[in-house]
Amino acid sequence: MSEIQDRSIVVVGASGGLGAPLAALLATLGARLTLVGRDESRLRAVGVDGEVVAVDVRKSASAQAIVDAARRAYGGIDGIVNVAGAVAFGSVEDLSDEVLIDLFTLDTLAPIRLLRVALPSLRESAAAGRDPFVMHVSAIVAEQPMPGMAGYSAAKAALMAYDAAAARELRREGIRLIDARPPHTETGLATRPLAGQAPKMPQGLTPESVAQRLVDAIVSGEKDLASGAFG
Repeated sequence: MSEIQDRSIVVVGASGGLGAPLAALLATLGARLTLVGRDESRLRAVGVDGEVVAVDVRKSASAQAIVDAARRAYGGIDGIVNVAGAVAFGSVEDLSDEVLIDLFTLDTLAPIRLLRVALPSLRESAAAGRDPFVMHVSAIVAEQPMPGMAGYSAAKAALMAYDAAAARELRREGIRLIDARPPHTETGLATRPLAGQAPKMPQGLTPESVAQRLVDAIVSGEKDLASGAFG
């Protein structure tokens, strides 16, 4: 079991459709939160106490800014939950280099970069016996790539492959890396694509139910959440 009470946890994408209920759940469990997003007013509108960091995670300097803010506020980092991301729709010939670069930066590089920069803090947490963790929230397309979503599927699959390898490295240091791949969830992300238009999709899971499942996995010590784990 991993404790949440009084743990310093960074939530990236905290003002989003999934990040907001997730942050609220962690707050009710007593976490000391660092809330990360691009818009400060939206972060404050979440209504959760915590350190607010308004940055664009596409920029390389954002990772250090996030870590520095959490360390100033709470003295360190015990956990990271990264739910920020983007989606793009279109055939293999439709998506431009610019869209693909943004897609891979947001969905793949940004969480990898933050993990790397946060490692010294996570190691300190492990040495103190605080059971540090990092959760990357990916998507079902990492397991089941979809036509018309080749770029998005590839970006999420790349993160899943990275997590599988990195988790084996980090567990030797007492750091748990969790890759979560929920099915389609009604976060509104599909209505704000970087390119294209979303196909008709069946009703997705509620953000609240997915957020609860993610928190349950953190608390219970799970290490991988495949799409089937969400019921």
